[in-house]
Amino acid sequence: MPRHNVRVQPQDFDAAAESAALTRGRADIGAVVSFIGLCRDEAGTLEALELEHYPGMAEEEIDRIVDEAESRWPLLGVTVIHRTGKILPGEQIVLVLCASAHRAAAFAAAEFLMDFLKSRAPFWKKTHRADGSQGDWVAAKDDDEAALKRWSPE
Repeated sequence: MPRHNVRVQPQDFDAAAESAALTRGRADIGAVVSFIGLCRDEAGTLEALELEHYPGMAEEEIDRIVDEAESRWPLLGVTVIHRTGKILPGEQIVLVLCASAHRAAAFAAAEFLMDFLKSRAPFWKKTHRADGSQGDWVAAKDDDEAALKRWSPE
């Protein structure tokens, strides 16, 4: 049974240390695909992005999504870390690591997980604008919804 590590936390993460922990002592892993999502400054208009979540619900939904990825691809390990709180431009928001014997499964699973995290994970995002004006709650983008649909069975 593949193992996975899902965390929702306010503190930053060390992607290299997480990858090392995932692969330590494992000679069966042939590929680790990593994705690190960063906070953009939106052309200088964003001071920070604030992420809120419902504790327990977010972790449960991410666990469910990871379980689905593990049922679709032969994964040997998965790590998903999603930050909450106020995140400044240039700071890390999310880490997805997928380990498999071969790269194709690791790449596909990482992309699948990110598509679901962007569209379905229960996080609420609010912008804080650099000019001090009232920020907005961020709605799901049409591109994210379109990306998610490609994983649905025909």
